Amino acid sequence: MKHFQNEEITQADRLADAIADCVLSGEFEPGRRLDEGMLAERYGVSRTPVREALRQLASSGLIDVKPRRGATVAKATPAQLETLFGAMAEMEATCARLAAMSMTPIERRRLQNLQEEMAALVERDDRAAYAAANVGFHTQIYAGAHNEVLADIASALRRRVAPYRRAQFRTDGRLSRSHAEHAAVVKALLACDAAAAHAAMFHHMSLVEDAFGKLDAGLRGRI
Repeated sequence: MKHFQNEEITQADRLADAIADCVLSGEFEPGRRLDEGMLAERYGVSRTPVREALRQLASSGLIDVKPRRGATVAKATPAQLETLFGAMAEMEATCARLAAMSMTPIERRRLQNLQEEMAALVERDDRAAYAAANVGFHTQIYAGAHNEVLADIASALRRRVAPYRRAQFRTDGRLSRSHAEHAAVVKALLACDAAAAHAAMFHHMSLVEDAFGKLDAGLRGRI
C-alpha cells in the first residue's frame, strides 16, 4: 500500500503520537507534569525528540509548555475543540471543492485507488494503518486543490487536531463509517462536482468531531 505514507514520519512524530495516546486515554491526567527526562527514559530516546514532540503537542492544546516550568497536561475545553474542528471542516471542505475542479485525471485515479486499498484495512480493523492511510487520503486532496497556500494552512490545522482525529478511530465501527464517508467524497471528486465534494467533506468532518466527542465523553466517564 505504497500511497499511504506521503510524509516522512520522524521519531518525534511517533513519540508525539504515543504521548497523545496516554493523554487522551487518561493515563497522563490533566495537570500532570511531563518531565523530559522521565519521557526520554520511558520511551528509550534522547531528550531532543522529546522536546520536539512536546512542542508539537503544545500546538494541539493537549499540553501546556511554559518557560522554566516545563510541560503539563492540559485539557482542551469543548469550546476550544469546537473551534478547532470548525476551522478544520471549513478548510477541508474548501480543499475538496477546489480539488473537484482542479485535480488531474491521474490524481483522481490515485485517490480512487487509495480509497479501494483502504477497504482492506477496514476489513482487518487495522486502526493504526487506517489512521496512517487517512493522512495520505486527505493530503492527496490538499495537493489536488492546486493551491499551495490553502494546502499549507490545511496541513497546519491537521497537525493541530491530529491527536483528536487519530483517537476517533478507537470508537467501535468508526473505520467503516469513515470509509463510507470517504467514498462520498471520492464519488464527487471523480464526477468533478465541486458543490457535492464540498458538502461531502464538510459532512465527513462534522462526523469526525462527533466521533471524538463520544469517545472523549466515555473516557471522562471512566476517569
